[in-house]
Amino acid sequence: MPDDAMQGLAEQVDTAQWQWLRAHNERGALILVEGMLELVEVGERLVADDSTAVQSWLASQLLSKPTAEQIAIWNAEPDKLFSMLVVSPFVLIQEQLAAENGAAAS
Repeated sequence: MPDDAMQGLAEQVDTAQWQWLRAHNERGALILVEGMLELVEVGERLVADDSTAVQSWLASQLLSKPTAEQIAIWNAEPDKLFSMLVVSPFVLIQEQLAAENGAAAS
């Protein structure tokens, strides 16, 4: 992928509260990205249609749909912050750590 396209994705990473992401979850568009992966890299692989990388991450559960248990926890904390990246038709999300949440709120 060209560097300018990668830079473009990096510039699109944003922060969102869980309450803002619920509608995307209801339509089945949320993909949870585990913290050991870079959100932009996952987005790049999706845009590049790199099925080998994506299938590998899915198989190792580094990419997944949020579970009912996770959704219940997040529903109890609607202000919980996530890093997010829209790679249509999906919305990639990554939980922010409590320390990051505190820094973002400052």
